[in-house]
Amino acid sequence: MKLANEIFQEVKPETAASVFQYLRDEQREVYKASISTLAANRKLRPVFVQRKPASEQIDWLVKNVKLRGSVEIATQVLQLWLLKAHPALLTSFLDGLGIEHDGEGAADDIPDELDAKKLKSTVNGLLKAHEPELVRIYLHIFQIQRSNGWEELTRLIEATPELQFGSAPTAPAAATEEEAAEEEAAGEEK
Repeated sequence: MKLANEIFQEVKPETAASVFQYLRDEQREVYKASISTLAANRKLRPVFVQRKPASEQIDWLVKNVKLRGSVEIATQVLQLWLLKAHPALLTSFLDGLGIEHDGEGAADDIPDELDAKKLKSTVNGLLKAHEPELVRIYLHIFQIQRSNGWEELTRLIEATPELQFGSAPTAPAAATEEEAAEEEAAGEEK
């Protein structure tokens, strides 16, 4: 099961950028909070990022949300982006499984087990109606709503190549990436 920062590492660069572009255009307060949180994680003042042109802000956000220490903010960003920018996908998924929701894709009472047949047919329908990468992101974010996810969804993801991300980076590579990003940020702030 991928964590949200690992999902950002695996998606196409234009998809990751579109997440933050959407937040910048449609959810300004969340965009500003994302900058503040990620800057604080890096021990930077938010103004350091806010003074950059919009495209550089988004590049900085994408780069920093991929780091291990950004799991919580990455999760919140992806959840909000999915809820606000892609409610049709979420409601189609929940409707297909017969899960009650608020009409916008948020559900409070998700069963402990998912009907495997309904799940497979619902996901197949989603893959036909939506970009596979979007479906992949949603299912992985849905899966992390429970500590071990749903066994039925795990099996479906493992059996469906369109729903799989590449292999996760190893710990040393992730540490090296994080160290490089910290060095770059320290150099830019001076």
